[in-house]
This record gives sequence, C-alpha cells and structure tokens, in this order.
Amino acid sequence: MADKQTELIAQAENDLLHTYNRYQIVLDHGDGVYLYDVNGKKYLDFVAGIAVFALGYNNREYNDALKAQIDKILHTSNYFYNEPAIHAAHALKQVSHMDRVFFTNSGAESIEGALKAAQKYASNRDGKNDHEIIAMEHSFHGRTMGALSVTGNDHYREGYGPMPMDVRFARYNDLESVASLMNEKTCAVILEPVQGEGGLTPATYEFLKGVRDLCDQHHCLLIFDEVQCGMGRTGSMFAWQKFGVKPDIMACAKALGCGVPVGAFLTTEEVGQNSLHAGDHGTTYGGNPFATAAVCEVLKLYEKYHLVDHVNEVAPYLEEKLDELVSKYPCISERRGAGLMQGLYFDRPVAPIIREAMDRGLILINAGADILRFVPPLVITKENIDEMISILEPVIAKEDGKRS
Repeated sequence: MADKQTELIAQAENDLLHTYNRYQIVLDHGDGVYLYDVNGKKYLDFVAGIAVFALGYNNREYNDALKAQIDKILHTSNYFYNEPAIHAAHALKQVSHMDRVFFTNSGAESIEGALKAAQKYASNRDGKNDHEIIAMEHSFHGRTMGALSVTGNDHYREGYGPMPMDVRFARYNDLESVASLMNEKTCAVILEPVQGEGGLTPATYEFLKGVRDLCDQHHCLLIFDEVQCGMGRTGSMFAWQKFGVKPDIMACAKALGCGVPVGAFLTTEEVGQNSLHAGDHGTTYGGNPFATAAVCEVLKLYEKYHLVDHVNEVAPYLEEKLDELVSKYPCISERRGAGLMQGLYFDRPVAPIIREAMDRGLILINAGADILRFVPPLVITKENIDEMISILEPVIAKEDGKRS
C-alpha cells in the first residue's frame, strides 16, 4: 500500500499544471531550521524557501502577530488606509534609507513596479515613450513578462517573445560593457548587487560605483534587485548598503514577509515625486493588513534578535567550511557568495548530490546545473553548519570518486 506522501504526489501530478520538476517530498511542517515531511522524516533546511524564511520556522512571536491580525482584518483595499501598512512602510523606510514605498505581492511584481516607475520617470521628463533599459547577462529578475525582459538568460525567455521592453544586456562587473550601451534613450540600469540564479556572484564596489556614476552622467536611474540578496542575507540589511552605493529604486520581497507573500519597491523622494502618480499603478492585495502585519513583525524581530549582526558572526564560519570542501575535493572548483548566500561550483551537474543529500536529511538547491546553493535561515548556528557539512561531505566524497 502506498504511503501518504506517495498518494499526495500522485494526486498533485494529476491536478497541478506541470511547471515544476519537484523533489519527491511533501513537506508538512517546520520548527527552527528543520522541516518535516508528511511521513515524519526530518530535514535540515539550507534553502529557507529560497531565501524566504530568515527567522526559521514556527517562530512564536511571528505566528502570534499574524494570528492577532487575522482576528482583526485580513484585507480592505487600497481605497482606504490601514494601520499595519502605515507602520510597515515607515519601518521599511528606516532600515532601507529610501523615501517612498509601494507594497506588492512578490519579487517579480516588485520588479514590474520598479520598471514602470523608471519608464514613467523618463517619460515625464522628456515626453517620449521609446526608452531603453540596460540589464545584466546571467541575471534573474522573475517570471512575469516585464521581469523576463530584463532577465539575462535566454532559456527563461524562449517561447515568450517579443519582449515588451527594449533591453540591452551588459556583462556583470564589466563597467566598460555598461558604458558602451548607454545612449540618449537609456532610462535605467537594473542589476542584482549579488546575482542569485546567475551564480551567487557579488558585484565589486568599483562596478557598482561606476554604474552609479554612469547613471548620474546620463540622467538615468539605477535599480537594484534585492529580492534575494536583501533583508540581511549578505551581512547588511540590503546588500548595497555595504558598498554605500545608493539606488534610485530598489525591489525587495522574499524575507520581507518570512513566508507571507509580500514584496515592495522603494524609491528616492525625487523618483517618487516625478514618476508614478494616482492611477498610474495599483494592486488589489498589495499592502493589505495581513501582509504588512507580517512585515512589521519581521522588522521588529530582526532588530530584537540583532539578526544582521548574527549573519556577520556565522557567515565567515560557513565560508570557512565551504572553502575546506573546495580545497579537499577536485570536483569543486570554487566558492562564490556573500554572507549567508553562498555557492559551490562543481565540474558536473549537482542534481545527484542534491537528491542524495535529501535522502540523508539535508535540503539544498542548485543555481544553474553545476552550482550548489546555500541560502539557509538567517538564524542558523555554527552547530547547524557543522551538521550540514557532516551530511554533505560524504555525498561529495562519493561523487568526487566518480569520473566526471
């Protein structure tokens, strides 16, 4: 007789649109940095819902805050103000050092709003509608059509052309490549301060500062996608803050709600006053009381737990342990990343490593076919890192013994 997990997977395959090649696990609940499937098997989680669950699972203060909001009101509409959204916007402004906030439902939606704001800013300035955007090769900004337009990976765009925006792609960390694409039609440059799907690759200070200067010289806007690398993951609340290179528009999501679907794009006062006005952009659910109550509690707990400081304490230990794997196993060529956003580069596909690690109780994902990605909850400890290594290393040792 099939177990509960097998039965549920069979039902899902019969009912859901097959847009994911899912691992054969039905997750049921979580606690701390551990997840449990419907059969009760325990997994150490180094994915955090793809950089979402910064606080870990089953945080009582977070849960209680959401339960209290459920008992008050879940949704109104943006025809009215609501108190959680007002407090969340103010708190997010404080930690981001930006000036205006628009709440969305996801990272892709945040990117869409950021692109619309940049286009409208340029159109309001010169009255034209033929502007171009510069994005980066190997970038990933989301699956919606606008976000796909600026995603620098042909695979994601196959079958969806033509794209709705005129985009030019520059090489990441190559300032001359960006400069060569700048012209009088350029309205914005969009990039991730640390590329996620593109290989866990951090930008250099020289590159970010150079792009900022180019944007200022050409009177166009700089957009930072902090959907994955933001919210403390790289050792500052937002990755750009470590460099001191401020964007005109910033998109965030993922850990902003720690499980509740919520995102935001933020602008400077200059962009806020001269881009999107009443009627130019909207959303039914964005900024509703439930989602923004989550944002309020997340930002409160970040401060209470000194979570960014904690990342800076444990991240060097993770880097050290991953570097030891690089030096020990020839099948690994290098480590890249920043903070608790790390990747190991292999000379072969990592799917077999991921599958066997899951069999042994460790959840990991890839970032490209040959890159193992580590984006754990930000509350992990050195002991959790040791446990992860103790599970992963035998799998890598076994794989290293095979011919590539």
